[in-house]
This record gives sequence, C-alpha cells and structure tokens, in this order.
Amino acid sequence: MIRTGYKQKLTVVKKVEFGIYLAEEGSGESADERVLLPASRVPEGTRIGSELEVFVYRDSEDRQIATLSEPALMIGGLARLKVVQVTRIGAFLSWGLEKDLFLPYAQQTYKVSEGDEVLVTMYADKSDRLCAKMDVYKSLEDSSPYKKDDTVVGTLYLISENFGAFVAVDDRYSALIPRKEMFGAAEKLVPGQKVTARVAKVMDDGRLQLAVRDKGYVQRNEDADRILKMLEDAGGRLDFYDRSDPELIKERTGMSKNEFKRAVGKLLKEDRITIGDGTISLR
Repeated sequence: MIRTGYKQKLTVVKKVEFGIYLAEEGSGESADERVLLPASRVPEGTRIGSELEVFVYRDSEDRQIATLSEPALMIGGLARLKVVQVTRIGAFLSWGLEKDLFLPYAQQTYKVSEGDEVLVTMYADKSDRLCAKMDVYKSLEDSSPYKKDDTVVGTLYLISENFGAFVAVDDRYSALIPRKEMFGAAEKLVPGQKVTARVAKVMDDGRLQLAVRDKGYVQRNEDADRILKMLEDAGGRLDFYDRSDPELIKERTGMSKNEFKRAVGKLLKEDRITIGDGTISLR
C-alpha cells in the first residue's frame, strides 16, 4: 500500500512521456496501486525495475504524487515551519515542497501570522490530505536526558485551564508547567513563546514537570524585591497583608499565600516594612 505522508522505497513499473509510475515490489500495476513521479524529477538512467526512495503527497488536484525532494516533515514527526500565508480557511506553511502544507484554524493552538515560525506535527485527514497541527503532545518523546534542577528551554505550545502550560523542551521532549506554578511566572505565559525553566520533577513516565521560578532563598529574595517595588509604586502602603485572603494575594502579587508570607517575613526581619491592621507599609 502506498502511503501518503511517508518516505518509501518503490519500484519503477511503467515509463510514460510525462514521467514514471512507481509501485511496491510485487504489487499489481492498477492505477490505485501506483504513483507518478513527474518527468522533470526522474533521475537520469532510471529504467523499469529501478528502485527509488520517494516521498508521497497529494498535488493541488488531490492526486497522489511522488517526489525525490526531502520534506521538512513526515507524518508523526516534528518540525518548526514558517507561515507563508494566512487565509480565511487557515494558514499555509513552507516545508520544502512545491505545495505548501495546510494548517487549519481548528488545529491552531494560538493565532498565527505570516512570517511566524511554528512547531507542528503532521497528519492525514479523512480525505488523505496532509495537514499540520500545533498540538504536538502525542508526537513528543517521553524520556529526556534531563534530571531534577536542570535548566531547560522549550516552546510553550498549549495552555490548559485544568493542567497548566504544555511545553516542548528542545522542541522534542514532553513537559508541563503545572497550573499553580504559572501564577509565579515573572511574565504572563502565552502559547508560542520560548520559556526557560527548571526541571522540578521527572515523572515516572519520563515526562518533565517544570518550574518557571527559582528555588528557595533565590525566589524568596525576588518575591521580597517585588513587594518592595509594589510598595514604592503604591506610595509606601499596600491595603492587604500576609493574613489576607489567598486569592486576593494571588491576584495582586502573582504569589501563593505561603510565598507571600515568606517574602514578608524576610522584609520584617530586615526591618524594612511594618504591618498594620490589614496593611503593609514601608519604614
């Protein structure tokens, strides 16, 4: 069976004026068991019985066609491709072949623009047409060479309200920034951005759990500096303190209540703030 979206070795079974027909060795020569390699792409010296390794896709008229060109992506693989056009039905990506690869709106995890480079995988739709999609979760590898506390860089490709931010480390390995961890990020996390993070845990299945904040005392110092900056911007006084509602603290500072209390404790110990009735003030 000749499969769209894959490289495969096929045998020349017929030569015509406009090219050669290829088929699997031992198969029949009916139209649905062979594929055309256009004459302009046929290597010199090719004859009946020659074996060629080709990539099979569909042309602009949805006919299977063979090429000796090397595509940037095959079904199930991963590649970072450039957006060359955005239309009312979706985007088109450059991937090394004459016909650009279609990225439907339904397969975009965030809005793309012409000139963007996006991490995608490829699949064949119900009509056997090749398409790209940006949810690459199933195409990522589970096991990476990284261990706890390593620093990694990856592409944030999807945000889930239930789970957090899904990241492709090195555009190859599966990782997650848990939802609770996202609140402590120095900037708002958005799909498509490159993130630098620390490996907080290597899960039993090999997937990585990431933290976008530094550990322990480093994070406490950064949180304390953030509170001081907030106090300065607010004229020296904040209308909430370490006993305020956790959701209010999270909304106002991006920190959990425990993180906020640790940072406030540091500032109190250094005698840089005072705590009043529901307030924090600079000394």
